[in-house]
Amino acid sequence: MNHRDTENAEREFSVLSPENWPFDLEFLPQSAYMVGGAVRDALLGRQRNYLDLDFIIPKAAVKVARKIATHYKAGFVLLDPQRQIARVVFPDATADFAQQEGDSLETDLRRRDFTMNAIAYHPHSNQLIDPLQGYTDLKQSLIRMVSPANLQNDPLRLLRAYRQAAQLGFQIQPETRSVIREMASLLGTVAAERVRVELGYLLNSPGGIPWLTAAWEDGLINIWLSNATEKSFVQLVAVDSATTKLVNIWPQLDIELSQQIRDTIKTPWLSLAKLACLVATDPFLAESELQKLSYSRAETKAVTTILKLLPRLHLQPKLSNEMSLREQYFLFREAGKAFPIVAVSSVATGISIAEISPLINRYLNPNDQVAHPIPLISGNDLIRELNLTPSPKLGELLTEIQIARIEGKISTVGEAIAFATQLNEQGDKGAEGQ
Repeated sequence: MNHRDTENAEREFSVLSPENWPFDLEFLPQSAYMVGGAVRDALLGRQRNYLDLDFIIPKAAVKVARKIATHYKAGFVLLDPQRQIARVVFPDATADFAQQEGDSLETDLRRRDFTMNAIAYHPHSNQLIDPLQGYTDLKQSLIRMVSPANLQNDPLRLLRAYRQAAQLGFQIQPETRSVIREMASLLGTVAAERVRVELGYLLNSPGGIPWLTAAWEDGLINIWLSNATEKSFVQLVAVDSATTKLVNIWPQLDIELSQQIRDTIKTPWLSLAKLACLVATDPFLAESELQKLSYSRAETKAVTTILKLLPRLHLQPKLSNEMSLREQYFLFREAGKAFPIVAVSSVATGISIAEISPLINRYLNPNDQVAHPIPLISGNDLIRELNLTPSPKLGELLTEIQIARIEGKISTVGEAIAFATQLNEQGDKGAEGQ
């Protein structure tokens, strides 16, 4: 990096000024350096609402981290006792402290994945250390490997190149991509959880589909998702297109699709609609694939729900006119919160918006009894009024009561009990006749 580049780069570091840190600079030894994504993003002028800082220290890294955590009453996590890596968690920031690898800062930087991630910042002097010309690659929007050996040492870096290209809008340097193709099979040795995280980033990124496609073309995706084909990636584009069309008509759908599936599972619903394009169309085979990748039960159920319901929707030649209220009730009951991604997937696979719109309108209406039924009576009410015992029969009666309600046959508690009594008596007579 020449003198002018150094001055320009160092000006970018105002965002990383210790004044913006959650702890005081005096807690860091003079030998400490900031590295990694925070440095890269600062040079790119990318703002972060949540600071994610990484420091390397020649010695006593865990001790430094613990001292900071204790002083600021922050969270402390020992991430790797052997490699001496610890994390301090603040309300609006995370700071990782790692023992320097090798006998010098440059040795540590030369063990990293890509040149853009091998730039260090010395906060005490406000200086950059860039032995691999990573800043030059940043200016050219280029992802260049530090060495083939570094990629081989942690094969997840092969997929990470595509993820970072998607997130940053970069290109992968041709020689680097060629090496990745040659090493693609090594991704099969990586822990499933780590692969799943990278896939999640690609599925969630606005620019993810082209790079997800490129990763498949280069032999990375099919190691874990063996049923993905060229058609799968055409379908991914169709999901994006269908989403755009639907949220333009129903803006509330955008909120539904971007919500995380659960508080404990940080996966947006829309990414699961995309994931459904990459697995086997058979729900049982798809479930096996997703389990292999360590997807949660909730994520797996959402994807398989799409795969189960799409064929049924396509069997209705005129969807909005052909489905009875009973059929709609069971569709919504099976889809649950996954209905928005079922709707997106249906439009992406050829069902017209006009056909699916009545179902979408029902789902988006919280008072709609077909999509969001509120029971007139409970199982305990039936046990008391009909002198029943707990059994699967209770669930069947409650279901029929709800369907009778949405069909306009009953509307009060009294009518519901009378209806259930009639059904129960018919059932008893039927059993006696057998």
